[in-house]
Amino acid sequence: MNASPKWRRQKETRPGDIVRAALDVFSEKGFAGAKMEEIAARAGVSKGAPYLYFPTKEDLFAAVVREAVEPNIDPIILLAQSHEGPLEPVLRAMTQRIAFVAETTSIGRVVKLVISESQTFPEMARIWHDTVISRALGALATLIERAQQRGEVRPGDPRAHAITIISPLLLGVVFRETFVPIGAKPFDLPALMQQHLDTVLPGLLLQRETP
Repeated sequence: MNASPKWRRQKETRPGDIVRAALDVFSEKGFAGAKMEEIAARAGVSKGAPYLYFPTKEDLFAAVVREAVEPNIDPIILLAQSHEGPLEPVLRAMTQRIAFVAETTSIGRVVKLVISESQTFPEMARIWHDTVISRALGALATLIERAQQRGEVRPGDPRAHAITIISPLLLGVVFRETFVPIGAKPFDLPALMQQHLDTVLPGLLLQRETP
């Protein structure tokens, strides 16, 4: 007998429920302290259910990154890859979008988790690097390299220029996740990035001579 539509819907939601529960437990207990049994309980499934979809905790962490980060980062990377106009407008659009994502999603919790546990669990760092860092930094560096070829940006390693542009946002996220819970005043990330670009772009962009 085929499963009823209601049962099928419940079964289809299980992986997503498990991933969302895993993010909560990872954030609260750390990767080492997180138990699959507790994740299962938070997700409202049996103890063995997570292993049906995610054989290891590393597999489950990879799913957390895919669900919490990729849907928000992929459109920004696509924007960088497809843009062919002047650099400044797309840089401002990209950094504002990334700042908005950092303030309104769980990406900061994942960043803190990777930083705090990657020495013990290097596979976490590899997953985060391959899924997010290398793709986002590579897209931004390629965007800058194309602007250099047009004579719009001063010479220099495009990847170094890219990390210079994005670093304050990363630091702002780490600051928020680490110090705001103990009472520190958070930074307004979109305002931080706007001020940073106002400061950095005059040195990065070559001034074109007017006829």
